[in-house]
Amino acid sequence: MKLEILTQKAQGQPRPAPLLFVHGKWHGAWCWQEHFMPYFAGHGYDCAALSLRGHAGSEGREGLRWYSVADYVSDVEQAAGQFDRPPVLVGHSMGGFITQKYLERHPETPAAVLLTSIPPTGLWPTTFMLLRRKPLLVLKVLGTLQLYPVIETIELARWALFSKDMPNETVEAYRRRMTDESFRSYLDELGLNLARPKRVRTPLLVIGAEDDAVISTRMVWSTARAYGTSAEIFPDMAHNVMLEKGWERVASRILAWLGEKGL
Repeated sequence: MKLEILTQKAQGQPRPAPLLFVHGKWHGAWCWQEHFMPYFAGHGYDCAALSLRGHAGSEGREGLRWYSVADYVSDVEQAAGQFDRPPVLVGHSMGGFITQKYLERHPETPAAVLLTSIPPTGLWPTTFMLLRRKPLLVLKVLGTLQLYPVIETIELARWALFSKDMPNETVEAYRRRMTDESFRSYLDELGLNLARPKRVRTPLLVIGAEDDAVISTRMVWSTARAYGTSAEIFPDMAHNVMLEKGWERVASRILAWLGEKGL
């Protein structure tokens, strides 16, 4: 599978471990290129971000509906294999769930960061919330076997991913770069292939957003507890923390944590 992998070399002497960024549903490597890759490259990290198969510039759009989480883990393995050293993984949302699955098989990974990640127990809390608040949307998703309806308008994309005060033109610019998402991966996140925290020994930084409409702070804390750590919740931020106006607060916390780990 030919994958789009964006890279940015470290400025100055490279840090001990490179960074590999893994995007969430509907996104692509482009979401890291906006802020995070320049920031961390400027602080000495070799950076790479992949677009999972069927997303952005990667091959496989025609088979997107039925790609599994295991397929996505294979994509991460392919991208990680291009480094001379095992990379630190930074996964957002679904990318955080994929990162958890990757870590089950790759204990050599020096560290990982989970940003507003799907918890190891999956997406049932979000699904139940959507059934209560937006039942017609859930019916449309189930009727079409597509996840794109969740973000098919500016209003829905803002509700799911962005803060209320983000300008409409910015939300729409990001939304237009998004694709549909695998329905099979959603089934995996409901129970077909859940994460197994007991198999993971990698140090984790777990980050959530106070105003996240789809991954609640309760879900973020459940992820942290499952891995024997604590969660850090950023106020006044929504789900897409890497694109929100407070992104640098999140990035600086990750930078400090990596420094604490000697990475």
